[in-house]
Amino acid sequence: MKAKEAGTAELLEQAAGRAARYLENLDSREVFPSGAAIERLRELGSELPAEPGDASEVLRLLDEIGSPATVASAGRRYFGFVTGGALPVTVAANWLASAWDQNAGLRLQSPVNAALEEIAVRWLVELLGLPAGTGAGFVTGATGANFAGLLAARHAVLERAGWGVEAQGMFGAPPIGVIVGEEVHVSMLKALGMAGLGRERVTRVPVDAQGRMRADALPKITPPAIVCMQAGNVNSGAFDPAEEICRAAHAAGAWVHVDGAFGLWALAAPARAHLGRGLAEADSWATDAHKWLNVPYDCGIAFVREPRNLQAAMSIDAAYLARGEKREPYQFTPEMSRRARGVEIWAVLKSLGRAGLAEMIERNCRQAARFAEGLKAAGFEILNEVALNQVMVSFGTDEETRRVIAGVQEDGTCWCGGTVWHGRAAMRISVSSWATTEADVDRSLEAMVRIAAR
Repeated sequence: MKAKEAGTAELLEQAAGRAARYLENLDSREVFPSGAAIERLRELGSELPAEPGDASEVLRLLDEIGSPATVASAGRRYFGFVTGGALPVTVAANWLASAWDQNAGLRLQSPVNAALEEIAVRWLVELLGLPAGTGAGFVTGATGANFAGLLAARHAVLERAGWGVEAQGMFGAPPIGVIVGEEVHVSMLKALGMAGLGRERVTRVPVDAQGRMRADALPKITPPAIVCMQAGNVNSGAFDPAEEICRAAHAAGAWVHVDGAFGLWALAAPARAHLGRGLAEADSWATDAHKWLNVPYDCGIAFVREPRNLQAAMSIDAAYLARGEKREPYQFTPEMSRRARGVEIWAVLKSLGRAGLAEMIERNCRQAARFAEGLKAAGFEILNEVALNQVMVSFGTDEETRRVIAGVQEDGTCWCGGTVWHGRAAMRISVSSWATTEADVDRSLEAMVRIAAR
């Protein structure tokens, strides 16, 4: 006789129990999965079942085979790729939103998401000190946010030139000049390519020793033009000089877009906000909420000073789509159908408040400084000014540095990635998780020094 299958409530309880055990045991496992755990993933790839199966068994396989093969990036000692964890309240809100199963694109399909997005935009604009009235769209991540911001910029600068790009396309349009720093992030280049502005036809501006765009080296700007700058270099954490760049760009009639994937959140911490002085003068900003706001993947935000430019770039008219006076979420993002990202953003802001968010950001910055001080005291070279949450360290020759990086990754105490900084190999430490403690920093430091001393 066939066993009784679990109902919805029982299945969700099973999932909650397995998820809770996963998180509770996260700190006791190696940060990167073992080769054996990865090899076991083959067991999930049997023949496609011919008949329906038991949902509880599906969940068991996912947990027992899948969980050991995950990277513990949700844990306390993952310092790779500027990856935040997910605060418990955001995980819970994400689960609830998944149960709601809302299509967040249309107010008529999800009044709750539409309301939460409006509230979250208002709170975020206030927290980050952006101009009053700034609008936003909730997208997949920084690449999506850069893409959306660039499409708004493309619309605005071509509109000024008398060209309707959404209707007429790019064929025959006035050419748009694009200016970036020499240390521009690859996600910005990808977004430029998707926007039809080209990855290689950009004008690159020299940078200083920390990767900051040199305002004194800006070329002559002729509209239509877009200037793309950074708030938080992916290696050094440095900020481009926003005041000078915005002043020069706007004097020439150009649009200024900010790639602030993680660095934009520094504006929410009073002790770090000075790093982004002048950023509020820009026209659009891109950031990741799944980085330093510590919400689940995927969640990015595209901010635009004048919301009409974002809306014009994204909106469409169709008889079956209701369009009232209130904000319609689909009019501010590339997607029409999407998940309700506003739910977890509202939840984390409601939970942490202004002071809690500032404390989390400041704590990670102090922990980055603790890494730098500990490594320097051990005799290793810190390659950047540690003003934010990024640390780059050399352990000697490039060969030696790469050996230490591989050793740290294999050891499992923590996980750090490698990079090349001004022609030198470096280990990059990114401290972005709400869960990291000073004890985690010290434990990771011990492992790094021990491995380097072999």
